[in-house]
Amino acid sequence: MNTLTLSLALVVSVSAACAGDWPQWRGPTRNGYAPADAPTISALPKDLKPVWKISIGGGFSSPVLAGNNLAFLDERDGKEVAHLVEAGSGKEIWQVAYANVFGDEWGAGPRSTPLIDANRLYVQSCDGEFRCLNLADGKTIWGTSFEKDFAVKFLGSKVNEGTATRRGNNGSGVIDGDRIFLPVGNTHGASLVCFDKLTGKVQWKAGSDEAAYSSLMIATLAGVKQLVAFTADALLGADLQTGKILWRVPFKTDAKRHACSPVIVGDTVVVNSQTIGLVGTKISSDSGGLKASEAWVNKVMKINLATPVLVGQHLYSQGVSPNYICADALTGEVKWAQPGFVGGKEAYCSTIVVGKNLLVLTHDGQLVLLAADPAKYTELGRLQVCGKTWSFPAYADGKLFVRDDHTLLCLNLR
Repeated sequence: MNTLTLSLALVVSVSAACAGDWPQWRGPTRNGYAPADAPTISALPKDLKPVWKISIGGGFSSPVLAGNNLAFLDERDGKEVAHLVEAGSGKEIWQVAYANVFGDEWGAGPRSTPLIDANRLYVQSCDGEFRCLNLADGKTIWGTSFEKDFAVKFLGSKVNEGTATRRGNNGSGVIDGDRIFLPVGNTHGASLVCFDKLTGKVQWKAGSDEAAYSSLMIATLAGVKQLVAFTADALLGADLQTGKILWRVPFKTDAKRHACSPVIVGDTVVVNSQTIGLVGTKISSDSGGLKASEAWVNKVMKINLATPVLVGQHLYSQGVSPNYICADALTGEVKWAQPGFVGGKEAYCSTIVVGKNLLVLTHDGQLVLLAADPAKYTELGRLQVCGKTWSFPAYADGKLFVRDDHTLLCLNLR
């Protein structure tokens, strides 16, 4: 498989977005790539001061934007709250509480990233309250409750319940055409649920896996366009029209800690977790159907939270130690590992591809500019831009929108 094929495989089907938008988890095409018309960043400004900065509540949810509309979720007065502000100024347009707050030793507030689609904003709480809001005024158009409507309670307090039952609904749904797909997590036929995105009418229910923390993807594998899910129990593909499970590979762990999003590399799906390491699964045709087989596995690369980005035939990501790595996407072989990044339980980086370079936001709030070079680690700049953060930033029109524990800010990188 050549680099061109791999690059084409990066493009997943999502709702049409205007140039310069960052409307959903990990960007316009959900793969960590900046919009095609985004300015290339070759160096970081020496004196980087925020264009604007506002105080916000707790939460790990990422900001999203379309045009001059910037949406984010936080915790306020015991509620999970959706906000819409002006992207150019940070001025609030509206805010609306949509669920009771969830918190644990890591913090309180929403963890699932919202999604902007045309004149609607889709939001999800930790306890599984899902709402479709009118983007203009925040009023509810339709909603569903994972607990009330699907008998799923994803929160608990006992350690022996496992991590998945304690940390809440973190994974983000995905839109394709007139439907939205959500990782509901019911273990009796509604692990994945497809809704009409305008009305909330259930189109189909499928699967019996618990939900993990991973976000859904849509990809064409072995010539078949499908929904790809990394659940608490498996990696699988589902038919977009019916929900039929097309293929499934068990990846069950006691902690149910699968958190990364699947990365599409041609007909191979790459996933990672603290238990299984970094794994490539090949999807191929088999007697009129699809089958999945192990393409490669790197058991050492037990990357817990970060999702790699694919550039050419190489993956770039936070590593398992306090380092940043480059790995071959066709074999899983690590090409280089660079120390100087956050390690331990807080080992996390968000990575955005901007042209030939990578914008990396570390958990301790450093913004690092790297060359996407598989031959060697080349650092082009490093600045402290915020406090500790688990949140994936948004990048559009040369501006980076970053949140930490208490602040949302806009940085002009041009």
